[in-house]
Amino acid sequence: MKHRTLGAAVALAALAWVTASAGPTQAAEAQPPAVATLAAPNIDVAAVQSHLTQFSNFASSGGGNRRAGSAGYNQSLAYIKGKLQAVGYQVVEQRCTTCTYVSNNLIADWPGGDANQTIMFGAHLDSVSAGPGINDNGSGSATLLENALQLAASNPTMTKHVRFGWWTDEEQGLNGSEFYVGQLSGAQRSAIKAYYNFDMVASTNGGYFINNIGTAAAAPLREYWTSLNLQPEENTEGAGRSDDYSFQQVGIPSSGYATGASYRKSAAQQRKWGGTANAAYDPCYHSRCDTTSNINATALDRSADGVAYTIWKQAVSETPQNDFSVSLSPASGSVKVGTTGTFTVNTATTSGSAQNVTLSASGAPSGVSVSFNPATVQSGSSSTATVTVSSSASPGTSQITVTGTGTKVRTATYGLTVTTDNPVPDFSVSLNPSSGTVAAGATGTFAVNTATTSGSPQDVTLSASGAPSGVSVSFNPATVQSGSSSTATVTVDASTAAGSYTITVTGSGSVSRTATYALTVTGGGTGCNGVQAWNSTASYVPDDLVSHNSHKWKSTWYSSGAEPGAPGSWAVWQDQGAC
Repeated sequence: MKHRTLGAAVALAALAWVTASAGPTQAAEAQPPAVATLAAPNIDVAAVQSHLTQFSNFASSGGGNRRAGSAGYNQSLAYIKGKLQAVGYQVVEQRCTTCTYVSNNLIADWPGGDANQTIMFGAHLDSVSAGPGINDNGSGSATLLENALQLAASNPTMTKHVRFGWWTDEEQGLNGSEFYVGQLSGAQRSAIKAYYNFDMVASTNGGYFINNIGTAAAAPLREYWTSLNLQPEENTEGAGRSDDYSFQQVGIPSSGYATGASYRKSAAQQRKWGGTANAAYDPCYHSRCDTTSNINATALDRSADGVAYTIWKQAVSETPQNDFSVSLSPASGSVKVGTTGTFTVNTATTSGSAQNVTLSASGAPSGVSVSFNPATVQSGSSSTATVTVSSSASPGTSQITVTGTGTKVRTATYGLTVTTDNPVPDFSVSLNPSSGTVAAGATGTFAVNTATTSGSPQDVTLSASGAPSGVSVSFNPATVQSGSSSTATVTVDASTAAGSYTITVTGSGSVSRTATYALTVTGGGTGCNGVQAWNSTASYVPDDLVSHNSHKWKSTWYSSGAEPGAPGSWAVWQDQGAC
C-alpha cells in the first residue's frame, strides 16, 4: 500500500458494520456451514506461503526488494506468469509507459464466462525499496495466485468471466492500475462489474477490514468474514491508497480485504480480534523487516478463503458441469522396432453425468501408429491402446498425446521409447558452475562437461545463444569428444547493461543437447574508493552514491540516463567532491 500523500487523500465515510452476534475470534479455519452452499475450494494457506517464500528469494537475489522494475519484481512477475500459463490462463504483460519505474502489469483471464460480465481481482506486486514487501504486498499477490490456480484446478462452469491483475508501481502512486484503467475503452470498463483489491492481508497485529463494506460489491467478502464471527470494519486507513481507487475513479464498483498497515489497533479492536492495543497493525510496514516472518498465517488463511468464496459466489454456477479425466497406465514404455506394445487408457467422470469419450492419438513419430479398442468409451470405462512400431521406425524417445473428446477435451501423454538391438549414440551436457557474475568490462569462465550416455563416444561441437548485446561466449576447445570438457569464456563489454541473463549452451552431435548458464552482469568498473561507477542504463533513487568523471555524486531524486555533472543534472545529482 502506498504512503498517504498530501492532497491525495480520499474522504470515505466510515461505516460501522454491526453483526448479529459478537464474541471472540474463532480459531477454526475450515469453511463454515453458513457459506458451504457454494462449493468454493478451501485454499491451503501453506501453498500461499510457498509463493511468499519464492517472492522472498527473488527479493534477496535482487538487492533486498521487489521495487517496480527491479530484478526482484521482474522475477516475481515471471514466476506468476509461468504458473498461470501452465494451467491454461490467457496471460498478457502490459507495459506501463507512464510509471515512475517503467515496468509491466500482468493480466490473466480464465477462459469461459460472459466477457461482458467480468469480475476482476487485483493486487499490487511491487514493494518499496526499503524491504522485500512480503506482507505489502506479497500477501495479496500470493493469495490471488493460489486462488487462480485453484480455480483452474476446479474448472467449474462459469456464469461470469474472471480476470486477475497484478499491478506494478503502486508504491509510487497507483501508477500501474491507473495505466490499465486508462487504456480501457468505455465498453471494456462497463464490462467489469466489480473489482476486488487485496493489499496487505496478513498483518501480524492485524484487524479485519473491508473496502466499501456496505456496498453490494462487498457483500460476499462481508458474508464470509461475518460467518467466522470476525465482525469486520470499514477500511478507512486504506481509502484512496491502493489500486481499487483507480477503478473507483471511473465508476467501477470495488471492494477488497485488508488487515491494516501503520494505523494503531484500538482497545475495542483488540478485544474482538486479539493482538496488541495501541500498536501498529503491521509494525514492519514499508520496512526491511517485512519478511516471511512478518506474516499472520491465520489472517492470510481467512483472506484466501474469503477470496475463493467471492469468486464462486460471483462467477461460478452451482450446477456441476459434465466433465471427465484421462489417465494412462503405464504412462511410458519401450517398444522394439518391428513389434507392438500396449497400455491402458482410463477415464473417470469428475463432475456431472457420465458421457461418451472418443479417443485419438497425436505426436507419434514416423513409422509408429496408435489404435484404441474400443475407440469410444463412456467416462468411467477403459480402452486398450496398441502401439505398432514398423521395422523402418527410428530408435529414440517421443511423447504421444492421447486425447479424449467429449463435452470437454482432456489429454494425457505417453512416453514412448523405440529400441533396437544396438544402442543409439547419445550424450549429455552440463555446466560447472551453472551460474556466475561478471562485471562489465571483465571476463569469466565456466566448464562445459559432456558425457556419453549411450552407444559410442562422438564429437560434440559447442555453441552459445541468448547472450545479451555486448556479451560473447567462446569455447576452448570448440569441439570435444563426449566424455571430455571444454572451458567457456564469457567476455562482457564495458557498455553492457547490468542485469540477469540466461545463456543457452548447445552441444551438437548425432543429437543436440543443451544446458543453461545464468549470467549476472554487474556495473563494472569502480571509481572513488570502491564506489560503483555511474551506469547510463541503471535506475537510481534518492541517496544512491556513484562515481563519474573523477567525482563522487549523490542522487537526490529518481533518474535513469541523467549523467552526473551534465547541464541540468543538479536536479537529480549532488556533487560530493573529487575522488
